[in-house]
Amino acid sequence: MPTPRGFTYEHQSDGTVTITHHGRAAGTLRGARAERFLAEVTSGDPQLVMARWTGNYKRGNERTARDHPRNRH
Repeated sequence: MPTPRGFTYEHQSDGTVTITHHGRAAGTLRGARAERFLAEVTSGDPQLVMARWTGNYKRGNERTARDHPRNRH
């Protein structure tokens, strides 16, 4: 499985965490969820953690879907 890339996060002064993927908003966390995210992102692989928290991680079927005849351009 390829390593996720392109994720960044911004921790704002009010405790809100905004996660972006290639410059587009992918998720916003507040309160206890934001605190848990910050603890996890500093202890593990940040890209993988952000991908998991936003749900934007590879599931293994992308190549199959890309190769399907109706998806070819």
